[in-house]
Amino acid sequence: MLVSALICGVLAAGLLWYAGARADRELAVHRHRVQATTTGPAREPPAAARFGMKPQAVAPAVWEQPVHVRRSGSIYVPPRTPQGRAVPIWVDDAGVPARPPGSAADRALTSLSGGFAVGGVIGVTGAGVVLLVRRRAEGRRLAAWEREWEQVEPVWSGRPRRGSGAGSDDD
Repeated sequence: MLVSALICGVLAAGLLWYAGARADRELAVHRHRVQATTTGPAREPPAAARFGMKPQAVAPAVWEQPVHVRRSGSIYVPPRTPQGRAVPIWVDDAGVPARPPGSAADRALTSLSGGFAVGGVIGVTGAGVVLLVRRRAEGRRLAAWEREWEQVEPVWSGRPRRGSGAGSDDD
């Protein structure tokens, strides 16, 4: 069961890697890195930054995408970014700020965690099946032992068998 869990985990990780790479390639075709220029000072975003994330602020900015089409909006920038600073951003085909295409590190983390999850689920399921089969087999073994003990115990202990003796119909 452990070997099958390992094999399934490796297969799942490989499939996740392949699917992620394909999705990132397709996404990269529609993502463009452009320079935006801030038109105002950076301010803290309304939601608090989560633990472990790099700190970011929001600033108004302008950029061109597609070429010669001027866009404006709020973008994420490093804290205390002054007005007039050039900041690289990712935009989609329409020029709207978008997340960048996935990196190999992100894909590796997703693949490994997915592979471990699949392997773990199969391993735990297999252990549960083995436990249930062993418990059922032990129950049958104990029932058989009980039946055999009913046969042997009266002879071994010297007591009369059940249903034999004074007042029984077996005489």
